[in-house]
Amino acid sequence: MTVHFDCTMCGKCCHDLKLPLSVDEALVWAEKGHPIKLLVEALPWTGPPAENDGKAIHDYGRTFPEMCGDIPIRVAVLLVAWHQGACPYLLPDMRCGQYAVRPRVCRIYPLMARPFETLEPAKRLCPPEAWSADLPVLMINGEATDPQSAQTLADHRHAMIADVPRLRALCSLLGWSRAGFANEGFAVMTLDPARLAKALRCAGENRAAMSGMRNWTYVTNRQSTLAMLQAADCDAQLVSQDDGYLGSFPPER
Repeated sequence: MTVHFDCTMCGKCCHDLKLPLSVDEALVWAEKGHPIKLLVEALPWTGPPAENDGKAIHDYGRTFPEMCGDIPIRVAVLLVAWHQGACPYLLPDMRCGQYAVRPRVCRIYPLMARPFETLEPAKRLCPPEAWSADLPVLMINGEATDPQSAQTLADHRHAMIADVPRLRALCSLLGWSRAGFANEGFAVMTLDPARLAKALRCAGENRAAMSGMRNWTYVTNRQSTLAMLQAADCDAQLVSQDDGYLGSFPPER
């Protein structure tokens, strides 16, 4: 399958930001005073992934082990640049005001940041004319054709795994131990940018000392999920869809 693409400078991908950042990128963003949220999800996980299951191997690598009651879980933490409206660096002519140092997810868009996800043009923000067959080739059979884009994508995916020990230390340092049930929602923590930057630096210096197993609590807005988790002796709470929880499904009481 061949995908053609060229940026139309519409600026749609530069509005209402929810950009997954590496720790180093988040430090830059936070130190400039811009908001970042921690999005946290977890899934029960009893053993290592099968050698032939590439997606499970990736999910295993981007998570860290904890406990929820008596159940082993794997916790995934995302640092997300969160900004309503136009990006603070978007110029009036739709160019990027920090183009040379923009986050990797901005550099690779509209490529999919996570592996094993299929690029569907209709689900990206770019207008139909950005995908015309007479434009440059973006991908062939799921692989980026531009070497620089392919390397940036690989660097982003590597950082999402390499940052895991530091993210685990960050949660420990902040005393954070709430997670959404994976694929249903995220527990959300919002910090003052200066406090987050300081915590990220401390986590980098002390991550080895904060690696002990801790007990976590699942949060969900679905009564059926709560019942399932409690039946498995997991610590779980029913919550509302608000600033502290981002759900994928309507509330269920």
